[in-house]
Amino acid sequence: MAENEAEGGAATEGAEAAPPKNKLKLIIMAVGLLAVLGGGAATWFFFFRHGDDEHHAEAAPPPKPPAFVEVPDMMVNLAGAPGERVQYLKLKIVLELKEEKQIEAIKPAMPRVTDIFQTYVRELRSSDLNGSAGIFRLKEELTKRVNAAVAPVQVSAVLFKEVVIQ
Repeated sequence: MAENEAEGGAATEGAEAAPPKNKLKLIIMAVGLLAVLGGGAATWFFFFRHGDDEHHAEAAPPPKPPAFVEVPDMMVNLAGAPGERVQYLKLKIVLELKEEKQIEAIKPAMPRVTDIFQTYVRELRSSDLNGSAGIFRLKEELTKRVNAAVAPVQVSAVLFKEVVIQ
């Protein structure tokens, strides 16, 4: 009888130990299934999804080239301390516009643009224009000012054809 109890006890222990192995197998299978599905989704995303984008990109019309407007050449004296040698700045500037039709809209405002540019540039010192950082700051400031002057029209960039400090 003790043997039956011992065998029954062993059978009970085996029955209790079996479900954790089944749960572990179930978890491993679920993780494996998720890994296979994730790999399939990643493969589709990286290799097959972009093929559709290429067809749409080919159908899009090519971008329009920008339009350019020349600003009259400017030559101004730079600000300096009293008694210092007078320095001059000569600028040749071109405005970049997004569309050709904006050129006619900006032409009537060109005297205002020239005035704003000269007023700003006369306040500069030669040290303000040192290096590429100085020229970049000048370009950004002139872009901001020209956009304020020609308000519904948007100027993309102010481009320098010539910058001479003498």
